[in-house]
Amino acid sequence: MARRKKSRNQAVHAPKLPESLQHVNLNAAGIECGATEHYVAIPDDRDAQSVRKFGTFTADLMALVNWLVQCGIDTVAMESTGVYWIPLYEMLVERGINCFVVDPRRLKNISGRKTDVLDCQWIQQLHTFGLLRGSFRPSDEICVLRSYIRQRDVLVAYAGQHIQHMQKALGEMGSGLDFLLFSERTQFPRERG
Repeated sequence: MARRKKSRNQAVHAPKLPESLQHVNLNAAGIECGATEHYVAIPDDRDAQSVRKFGTFTADLMALVNWLVQCGIDTVAMESTGVYWIPLYEMLVERGINCFVVDPRRLKNISGRKTDVLDCQWIQQLHTFGLLRGSFRPSDEICVLRSYIRQRDVLVAYAGQHIQHMQKALGEMGSGLDFLLFSERTQFPRERG
């Protein structure tokens, strides 16, 4: 049996991918979240325009979610950029779409010029092959508790700063009250309850 030599003009077919690298999430979308706009990529066969740009107002986010549902998307991967992903995440989960919030440091960027369109397409492609792992997102009750604890920490820090401002102002006035009021030796009477 003689082997034929391939000419340069003949098409060389890529070898078939192993089963582990074939499409895992056929209905996957990738979202590049930003402060003023979100870029969304879906599979090419779902719509005439496979990449769209949406604003970040509530009406825009609702249009984005409706478009994804209309295109049959059931899983989405998005970068966790700041807090811009949170309203969109909540709307997607509410509509029953499985969301993967991915740490941007875990994504390998395409070499060359970096654009939002390329990023959302890259996220969509990686998610289609099942190569992205979502970050941990606690339950709604834990998120509320976290917000309260963080707000309390902020208020305690502000209170400490305001005490320092008062102490400084009293010291600049030369009244001596800063030492009396804010020294550790000063014992304030306890309030009776």
